[in-house]
Amino acid sequence: MRSLARRSRGAGPLALVAALLGLLLLLAPAASAAGGLSDAAATMKKGRVYVDPDMTSRFSQSQADALTKKIDKADKPIFIAVIPDSPAYAKTGLKDFRTLVGIDGVYGVWHGDKFDAGGDRGAMGAGQPQRIAGAAFRSSGGDIDATLNSFVDQAVPQTKGTGVNHSTSIAWVVIPVVLIALAGAGVFFLFKRAKKRKDDQARAELEQLRRVVDEDITAFGVELERLDFSPAASEADDEQRTDYSHALDSYEKSKRLMDEAKRPEDVKQVTEAIEDGRFSLATLAARRDKRPLPERRPPCFMDPRHGPSVKDVDWAPAGGSARSVPVCQADADRVAAGLDPAIRTVDTDQGPQPYWNAGPAYAPYAGGYYSGFGGGGLLPGLLVGTMLGSMMSSPAYAAAPMTGGGYQDQYEGGDFTGADFNAADFSSGGDFGGGDFGGGGDFGGGDFGGGDW
Repeated sequence: MRSLARRSRGAGPLALVAALLGLLLLLAPAASAAGGLSDAAATMKKGRVYVDPDMTSRFSQSQADALTKKIDKADKPIFIAVIPDSPAYAKTGLKDFRTLVGIDGVYGVWHGDKFDAGGDRGAMGAGQPQRIAGAAFRSSGGDIDATLNSFVDQAVPQTKGTGVNHSTSIAWVVIPVVLIALAGAGVFFLFKRAKKRKDDQARAELEQLRRVVDEDITAFGVELERLDFSPAASEADDEQRTDYSHALDSYEKSKRLMDEAKRPEDVKQVTEAIEDGRFSLATLAARRDKRPLPERRPPCFMDPRHGPSVKDVDWAPAGGSARSVPVCQADADRVAAGLDPAIRTVDTDQGPQPYWNAGPAYAPYAGGYYSGFGGGGLLPGLLVGTMLGSMMSSPAYAAAPMTGGGYQDQYEGGDFTGADFNAADFSSGGDFGGGDFGGGGDFGGGDFGGGDW
């Protein structure tokens, strides 16, 4: 009896452990089947296509694995998830996936019977992910596997950057060493490395801009020196003195701001000051000559150093279509005579180029000159078909390019940024409602919801 009692008492704890293990085994499948945004983001961050357990009947795990291999082989930062239209994702949007995955790239999410896509501008141009998603959805008859494969096939050649499992990148050689030596500090190291690369690029672009803007400031200063105006002269009135003082202040302000510039986007304030000062000079000249005061017009498009424009003329840049552009009188006369206007060119690796074809670094340079005209919305229309025009054609231009969260802070596709990204630069159709594709082949009311063709 005593022996049986001992066995009974000894079996008590064992039975409790067995019961707990059984309970854990019962709960484990339920936990893994729960899915959710955090599980999706963790899977996507590893470069794998995520399928919520409730969607495996429509898109199997084997299909997801095959699509993962395709993306991995292409070595592109493309992230795919398939989720149900359920309360767990009721308030989830594309930007939530982007934030939690934390990697610049192209994102495609099948949500219930809808498909939406978006992407960071460092990985793909504004509006492109939505257009590709729309074409893939329409051509696949609502089949998830066909839609996603079509989307990936079209997105791969248009996506910039490398995939999360990029094997030849030096980062993936450094990561294991850093993880061992610094006990998990590898992610921080990679972030700092990417940040340093972007900072180095920004400094190089600023120095490139500095030479050009210094030329503009010098040209403005030469005009002031040649003005032959004395505020103390008897014929000078208070209005003329105000114009002259404002022009001088703008000149000094432009020099100070250029000296203080730390990033390319800081140049916008400099060219704003130059434009403002040049208009004051034009107003002063009209007062002195007893002419009507000039209308506040944009600078001459051909070369902002020419001062305020006097009229709009139809003109086509090399290889582009004709458009109406503001020009000074001298350039208007040249165009009317069939001659080439005096275009502002800058040095590039490809030789002298018009400032509008010299690269994205010149966006703040041009934007500052035109920011006071239609909130900066005038410039993209003038630049249609040019390098800057392509960049400025999206709604993100109005907020992003000229501020600290603008395109200069843009990371390339495949860079890890976590939640530190500009939401305005993440082009998407909406939070699974305004611009997604689905519901019987509709396009969220017929609109793609992002970017221009």
